[in-house]
Amino acid sequence: MSAQEEMSFWDHLEELRWTLFRIIIALFIFAIGGFIIMPWFFDNVVMAPAKADFFLYEWMCRISRSMPGIPDFCDKSFSIDMVNIDLTAPFFRHLSTSFWIALILICPYILFEVWRFVSPALYEHEKKNVRWVLLFGTLMFFAGCIVGYSLIFPMTLRFLYGYTLSDIIHNTVSLDSYMDNFLVLVFMMGLVFEMPLISWLLSQIGILKKSFFKTYRRHAIVILLFLAAVITPTGDPFTLSMVFIPLYALYELSIFLVKADPTTQSG
Repeated sequence: MSAQEEMSFWDHLEELRWTLFRIIIALFIFAIGGFIIMPWFFDNVVMAPAKADFFLYEWMCRISRSMPGIPDFCDKSFSIDMVNIDLTAPFFRHLSTSFWIALILICPYILFEVWRFVSPALYEHEKKNVRWVLLFGTLMFFAGCIVGYSLIFPMTLRFLYGYTLSDIIHNTVSLDSYMDNFLVLVFMMGLVFEMPLISWLLSQIGILKKSFFKTYRRHAIVILLFLAAVITPTGDPFTLSMVFIPLYALYELSIFLVKADPTTQSG
């Protein structure tokens, strides 16, 4: 009998309460640190994609000189005109961004606390991969956030800011609009990169098998191409492939990690 089965309902509730308490304390501490460094972080990290010298734009500029058909990223005058129309927005954005940055940074700790809560209910052979799972999940989440920040958000921002419905309309971006898109895309990509880990976990409890991914591979390619086109609607194949390839790599990695069907020969 496992240790979890020997605990009463109230013991479980007490342990859950302390788990949530430790997570909240960690979030609070990191949020305070984020609040302190936010002026520097905002200027040098958050607003970096709004400037022409962002590293992705310079890299794309060098590529566009040797590959025709790629959008021009060599415009050194590119700069986002940002406005604020709400008197309280800067202060509350300071607070909320500190919270979100703290949440992203403590995700490994949250995974650790969740595992510590559920692990007593598992047998020893089920715990042997815990270090691998925690490390893999953490690395994939941060990899997704990096891809979201360095690729997905800048490409989306550059296209949408440069898109005009009429020549008499001059685009400006509000602080709230910029931050909402920034946080959503970065955090969303972090979660998307957890797909292989989620697939592996579902395969461990018998919900997913390799045959599912292989049967619907063509459907997945079409869906991922559609998502890549929505994320970066520039129309050129190079930009589309820059987004599609990481997404498809996640799909293939999920196939590699899930269990094979007992009655199906691998192929």
